[in-house]
Amino acid sequence: MDKYILSCCSTSDLNLEYYKKRNIRFLCFHYFLDGVEHKDDFGETFSMADFYKKMEEGAMTKTSQLNAQDYYNYFENILNEGYNIVHLTLSSGISGTINSARIAVNMLKEKYPDKKIYVIDSLAASSGYGLLMEKLADYKDQGKTMEEVVKYAEELRLYINHWFFSTDLKYYVRGGRISKTSGFFGNMLHVCPLLNVNDEGKLIPREKILGKKKVISAIVEKMVQNADNGKDYDDYCFISHSASYEDAKAVEDKIENEFPKLKGKVEIFDIGTTIGSHTGPGTVALFFKGKKREH
Repeated sequence: MDKYILSCCSTSDLNLEYYKKRNIRFLCFHYFLDGVEHKDDFGETFSMADFYKKMEEGAMTKTSQLNAQDYYNYFENILNEGYNIVHLTLSSGISGTINSARIAVNMLKEKYPDKKIYVIDSLAASSGYGLLMEKLADYKDQGKTMEEVVKYAEELRLYINHWFFSTDLKYYVRGGRISKTSGFFGNMLHVCPLLNVNDEGKLIPREKILGKKKVISAIVEKMVQNADNGKDYDDYCFISHSASYEDAKAVEDKIENEFPKLKGKVEIFDIGTTIGSHTGPGTVALFFKGKKREH
């Protein structure tokens, strides 16, 4: 059987300990904070708390897509260790990074004709992308081949449900997603948009909910409606947040009360600096396996 490594990008928003435990490799995105470049490395070189504090203070952020040379160097190092690679990228509905990865693979095929590198569009983001990697790691641990894992990833990815809400609209205004007028009145009225990720891996606004308590209840209800087996759901549940731990914990508490058969405890992670550069502080995201995502 081929020796192979599962691989992803830092935009899968787990943490270093998790990746090491599951033997998953990752490649870090980069971002700019007030023009200074940093690595999106789970807060190792620039803490998540400081990052979101800077954003709250008005710092401007910009993300940098990985290029083909980044992927080439990263993949080549793994190949030289004697492994083949199954790599999942951040959703193509959010980033064009998969194109850079594919260019790198085509370049490497000439130099390493006997090696295998599969690049798969996760159609996922943040810890939903991470949850998909967790499921693939479980499948790999069952002794599955590369090809079996690739097929499973392509079948499973649209069943990883993503639901998000935000309690601060100013970053949506800054990013041009909503107008200044809508953002002003939305914040004044405590509007919390509820969004999900569709079958193309794109983030789609679904509902406008008044108040944090109501949107926390609403996001948990989405899991009740969409999770495998409803309240008998017995698989993983991940939450990620951007400087909103208390809100994430409130969602966790409700979920653990509603879903007594969860596989382990709900895991809470930080939204990393790449995704967080666009959401800003105040976002909570919920991920679970459920109904197939639709347009």
